[in-house]
Amino acid sequence: MSGNLSSTGLYLAVQRRRNRGLAGLYIVVAVFLLLYVWLFPGILSLGGFSKFTQNWFPLALVTMAQALLMLNGGITLAVGPMVSLGAVIAATTMGGPAGTAGGIAFAAIAGLAIGSLIGAMVAYLRLPAIIVTLAGSFIITGVALLILPRPGGFVPAWFCEWLAGDTPTAFILLVVVVVAWKLFMATPTGLGIYAAGDNPVGAFRSGVPVERVKVISFALSGLLAALAGLFVAAQTGSGDPVIGNPFTLNSIAAAVLGGVGFLGGKGTMRGAICGSLLLSVMINVMFFLGFPPVAQYVAQGLIIVGAVAIPELSQRWRRT
Repeated sequence: MSGNLSSTGLYLAVQRRRNRGLAGLYIVVAVFLLLYVWLFPGILSLGGFSKFTQNWFPLALVTMAQALLMLNGGITLAVGPMVSLGAVIAATTMGGPAGTAGGIAFAAIAGLAIGSLIGAMVAYLRLPAIIVTLAGSFIITGVALLILPRPGGFVPAWFCEWLAGDTPTAFILLVVVVVAWKLFMATPTGLGIYAAGDNPVGAFRSGVPVERVKVISFALSGLLAALAGLFVAAQTGSGDPVIGNPFTLNSIAAAVLGGVGFLGGKGTMRGAICGSLLLSVMINVMFFLGFPPVAQYVAQGLIIVGAVAIPELSQRWRRT
C-alpha cells in the first residue's frame, strides 16, 4: 500500500513539468484547424468530419503506442510493421470459421503477445529498445509477408462500412480509447508507467515493479498498433503486408510534435494525441495549398525540428 502511495506521489510530483507547453500546442492546433476549415468547409459536414477522423484515427492509435513507450523511457521501430501484421491477420482470418470477431481477437492477441515478447527482452535482458524493435520490425514484416505475400484477403463489407463509412465511428472509438486510457492511469500500473519513465531508480525505491511495467507498456503498445491495423484493413477492404511502414516515423513525429520527450518523463498522452491531430491537419492543409509531395516532407521535417529545438533553446535561455 505504501509503495502505491509513494508511486502516486512520484507521479503527481512531475505532472506540472509534463504539462508545460500544452497551452501553446492547443493554440497551434486550433490555428491549423481553423485554416483547414477555411480551405475545406466540407469538413463541417457529417461526411467530411467522418472522413477526416477516419484518416486521423489510425495515426492517433500508433502515436499513442509510440508515446506510451517514450513516456516510459523507450521507443519502438516496430509499430509500423505491427500495423501491417494486424491488417494481414484480419484480412486472412475474418473470412474463416472464426468470423469477424475471431479476426479481431487474433489480431489483438498477436499485438499483445509480440509486444510482451519484445518488452521482456528489453526489460529483463537489458537490451536497447531501439535495437530490439528494429530487429523486431524485420521479423514482423517477414511474418506478414509469409501470411499474405501480396495485398488481398477478405474483410466483410459491413465491417468496412461500419468503421470507414459515412458515420463518425472512428471519432467515437477514439473517445472510447482515451477514456480507457484515463481509467488505466488510475491504476497502480498506469501510475507506474509515468513514474518509471521519469525516474526509474526512484520509482523502484517507491515500490514500482519497473521491469513488469515496461513489459506491460510494450504489450499495450503492440495492442494499439494491431488495432490500428484492423482499422486500416477496414479502410482498404483488404490486407497489405507493408501498408503500415509509414506509421513508424509518423508516430515518432506526431509524439514529438505533442511534446513527448525521447528520454522518458516528459510529455502527456493528450499532448501526443494533439500532436497526431496536428500532423494530420498539417498534411491536409499543405495538400489544399498545393504543396508538392517533396515540399510537404521538407515542411514536416522543419516543423518537427522546430518543435524539438524551440523548447530546448527557450530552457537554455531561461537558465542564462
